[in-house]
Amino acid sequence: MLRYTLMRLGIFAGCFVVVWGLVYSGIVPRGYGASNFMWLCLLALVISAPISFVVLRRERDRASVKVVERVDRMKAGFAANAAQEDEADDASRAQGQAPQAS
Repeated sequence: MLRYTLMRLGIFAGCFVVVWGLVYSGIVPRGYGASNFMWLCLLALVISAPISFVVLRRERDRASVKVVERVDRMKAGFAANAAQEDEADDASRAQGQAPQAS
């Protein structure tokens, strides 16, 4: 996941440098007043998003598999904890004790 994030940040940084060069050379218009930096960031973001979507497809798929595996492990852990609580509750009911609220 960190690798994907760093690769995406690298693509954005590259696009930012290209956009800055285009604005500096006058090919792309500058932003108004102090908004030039925001204009550069937004333009670089709009350009880098589709590039990242196409170029980083395999890395995104690998990251999503890792996320799914982590979610499945968490679900299994929650199910195991719920099963332990159910067993403890059943055992206390079998002994005639009132279940404790948690």
